[in-house]
Amino acid sequence: MPDTRPVGNECPYCGGAMAVTRMTCAHCSVAVDAAFPMSRLGTLPVEHQRFIEMFVLSGGNLKEIAEQVGVSYPTIRSRLDKIIDSLRAEIAKTQPVKGNLLDAVDRSKRGGAEEAARLIKEI
Repeated sequence: MPDTRPVGNECPYCGGAMAVTRMTCAHCSVAVDAAFPMSRLGTLPVEHQRFIEMFVLSGGNLKEIAEQVGVSYPTIRSRLDKIIDSLRAEIAKTQPVKGNLLDAVDRSKRGGAEEAARLIKEI
């Protein structure tokens, strides 16, 4: 039976970052070898990715997640804060932003919220 556990982005031997270099079609077995970019969420540890799934499926309700997992609300809030910090660090690697997202929008432009929404979509 094949192993269906998610593969992390860390090398099991040295702990370095792994890279996606091969994509294969499950239907016809054609394969493409290249350096494929990973999504920012894909670069997060597997446990962070699982928490994000729970967060989305619960509609962002941290109290519900705490009840499902059987831990306190402050513990869940702390986990979320760690994930936010990790994601911000990933974003900063490619697009440094000082302050908050609205600070990155030129204040002289009209429709600052629309420009911020565009930046969020780019992320």
